[in-house]
Amino acid sequence: MLSKFLPFLTWARRYTRADLGNDVIAALVVTIMLIPQGMAYAMLAGLPAQAGLYGAMLPLALYAVFGSSPALAVGPVAVVALMTAAAAGTVAEIGAPGFHLAALWIALLSGGMMLALGVLRLGFLANFLSHPVISGFITAAGILIAASQLRHLLGANISGKTLPEVIPSLAANISGLSVPTLLLSALVLAFLFWSRTGMARLLVHLGMSAPLAKLLAKTALLVAVVGSTLLVWGLGLDQRGVAIVGDIPRGLPPLGLPEFDLSLIQILAAPALMIAIVGYVESVSIAQTLAAKKRQSIDPDRELVALGLANLGAGVSQAMPVTGGLSRSIVNYDAGAATPAAGAITAILIGIAVLALTPLMFYLPRATLAAIIIVAVVSLLDFRALPRTWAYSRADGAAMAATMAVTLLIGVEQGLLAGVGLSLFLYLFRTSRPHMAVVGQVPGTEHFRNIARHAVVTDPTVFSIRVDESLYFPNARALEDRIMQALADSPDLQHVVLQCSAVNYIDASALESLEAINDRLRAADVKFHLTEVKGPVMDQLERSHFLHELTGKLYLTQFDAMKSLAPDVTGPCLQAARCDSRLSAI
Repeated sequence: MLSKFLPFLTWARRYTRADLGNDVIAALVVTIMLIPQGMAYAMLAGLPAQAGLYGAMLPLALYAVFGSSPALAVGPVAVVALMTAAAAGTVAEIGAPGFHLAALWIALLSGGMMLALGVLRLGFLANFLSHPVISGFITAAGILIAASQLRHLLGANISGKTLPEVIPSLAANISGLSVPTLLLSALVLAFLFWSRTGMARLLVHLGMSAPLAKLLAKTALLVAVVGSTLLVWGLGLDQRGVAIVGDIPRGLPPLGLPEFDLSLIQILAAPALMIAIVGYVESVSIAQTLAAKKRQSIDPDRELVALGLANLGAGVSQAMPVTGGLSRSIVNYDAGAATPAAGAITAILIGIAVLALTPLMFYLPRATLAAIIIVAVVSLLDFRALPRTWAYSRADGAAMAATMAVTLLIGVEQGLLAGVGLSLFLYLFRTSRPHMAVVGQVPGTEHFRNIARHAVVTDPTVFSIRVDESLYFPNARALEDRIMQALADSPDLQHVVLQCSAVNYIDASALESLEAINDRLRAADVKFHLTEVKGPVMDQLERSHFLHELTGKLYLTQFDAMKSLAPDVTGPCLQAARCDSRLSAI
């Protein structure tokens, strides 16, 4: 029972020396990636470089204890960093003490919200964000992330949080770019993009095994950091306009709650909720994908608890909001991480780096960190998704396009709110207009299909309709209107049969509509019948007076109903088919 709340007890009991070896190797590789990425994402969030490193310490350790995914690498990520910068920027300027305070409260608030949702087992609420909306938001956020790094890549004073702000600023300040910064950025970008495929091929060509070459290629970030740092230090490029990270405080982060400010918390509550949703959706998607490769499973609600505690840990350790990172998680998986202990070992290694290596990062150019961000967010950009989604569903395509437009033109928080609103609107719109099919018997069978799609047999005295949706308040009136229209159009009508094979739920509003249909059909001397009612739905109906007042009957199958109500049509049709079948067999 205790292992349900402390998942590490499950894998710790069967932890082996081989698992330790695999976890240490994976932790070493992830640490090499995480050090430059953490500092880069802290810069993206408008925070000091150490905030990204701190985000890879206590949060990772907490996730290792409470998380259920062995491969998920928790820490700073690009999209959450951008959202943090946008939210904190509403209350303070970047670099001001209030900005970092806001970021800490964002971590605490989002962590508390995730923890509460996980404890209450409400993780399913994130399912109301449709995939096209999430895809559109992430693509637009990736564009904004890339645009936000232009000032570091060019060494020019470019500002803005949205494209209408960044583009004019770029045009006005392009003449002030730093040529050494531009050349260094181009060199680092070229190396990082080449290393994604070329470095592994080169190592294989030099005689290394393909798996090892692929693993070592992930150290390209470290090579770029070390190489560019030595270049700036050796050539004195910091004196020629190349911005550097500068002094990074050595030592472990101080622990403690940030200064309490109720008005600040009220302002940041909504952005923190959006960050919590995005962080959870991204993390769970990654964790489920990697778990499926090993035929494992994760508990989404448990993941919410673990991510919530990780962000609470970030908030009390001077870090930035965290979530699962795609690239690091894949590297963690490929490196052979056997258990969440790999994350705890990574946290220890990051701690050692903060204690011993931060002085060596003084000359690290900000252009290198910007290049690392650019290369990381390229994987977020999926420009083919919009035309593909539009071709399949114009409603989903329109929602995706609207989410992208609002994000790019107004801001990330507004874009995500628009996406949430559009997801809910599309759900209500679709279910309020359920597909309803008038059905008839397929000759020679006991099956009933849509008369508009199949050659079927019907009886003018029976109107059989199948509704392909659960019945609840937005769509109940649509069924009532359709049946009343059939009553008006069919003077010979004696029976209405509602096929409920696709109905999984009937709420109180829909029950009232069914009662109204029954009463109006009774007034017209027409009987109302139900077929193929599912067990849970029948349990609901039996708790009401509807079945006692039903003018018709309940039938197990649609065929049973038609055999009873229209035997002159159904019986000969089936008998003829059986006869034809026997003749063909002879």
